[in-house]
Amino acid sequence: MSEILVLVDHLDGAVRKPTYELLTIAKRLGEPAAVFIGSAASAAGAVESVKKYGAEKVYVVDDSEIKGYLVAPKAEALQQIAAQASPGAILITSSAEGKEIAGRLAVKLDSGLITDAVDVQAGPVTTQSVFAGNFTVQAKVTQGTPIITVKPNAAAPEESAGAGAVENVAVTVSDSAKKAQIVASQPRESTGRPELTEAAIVVSGGRGTGGNFEPIENFADALGAAVGASRAAVDSGWKPHAFQIGQTGKTVSPQLYVAAGISGAIQHRAGMQTSKTIVAINKDEEAPLFELVDFGVVGDLHTVLPAATAEIIQRKG
Repeated sequence: MSEILVLVDHLDGAVRKPTYELLTIAKRLGEPAAVFIGSAASAAGAVESVKKYGAEKVYVVDDSEIKGYLVAPKAEALQQIAAQASPGAILITSSAEGKEIAGRLAVKLDSGLITDAVDVQAGPVTTQSVFAGNFTVQAKVTQGTPIITVKPNAAAPEESAGAGAVENVAVTVSDSAKKAQIVASQPRESTGRPELTEAAIVVSGGRGTGGNFEPIENFADALGAAVGASRAAVDSGWKPHAFQIGQTGKTVSPQLYVAAGISGAIQHRAGMQTSKTIVAINKDEEAPLFELVDFGVVGDLHTVLPAATAEIIQRKG
């Protein structure tokens, strides 16, 4: 059984949920093997975390020599590990950084690349939403080692104890990979809500909010959800672009997506239609989004959401 490499997505050693999802997918394809690129001090904690989700082996790369540079050194580290392990596939979280690493790695390995998969089955065969969400396709890499970036929430993480055998890897990074250096960074201000692209539940508001996102935010907080917005809401200045979901914003694929006051133009649908369950709330019963949803509520979001929020809070006790 060939190894399936999973690049560990973490923050100072704290492993993010999408990594556990990738390890769960890796078990369908072969023997899960995690690749941790980070500080030696945080490696032990990360190894223990990924072991719980089936990692049979953990390749550990000390990033002391490459920290502070952009993604090129990570791509070279993965290239060298892949040359050593001859994996059956390489899985990477479908974030902006993950897709850039994957693209560089595909060139280095002369391999095919599939991005933004919402499902991966044996083969590996992927499922994707393409052409602004107009089609759902299944695809397979036909050259080299399949490199696949997978959207968060593509699988439910399943705990399964792995051996977690650690292999420390010393990588050689070229000078050309160190040409782009990070000179300053600023931590993002915490909202207390989940990261939009990783959240299991997303509640979004659009033009129908009239700029009042309080019902959206209260409902989201009751569900432990992230808050999103349509392009119309962002263009009106009601929310920053970081909240925008759609073809020119972020793409999400949560277990539950609630769209309130959003008509459902194709630009927005392209960013959320792979969600597992979709609920729409809109006063216009002819809103295009109702064609896509699993559940639809015809009504004013300013009436529906406060009532739903109160009911959720009451049931939670």
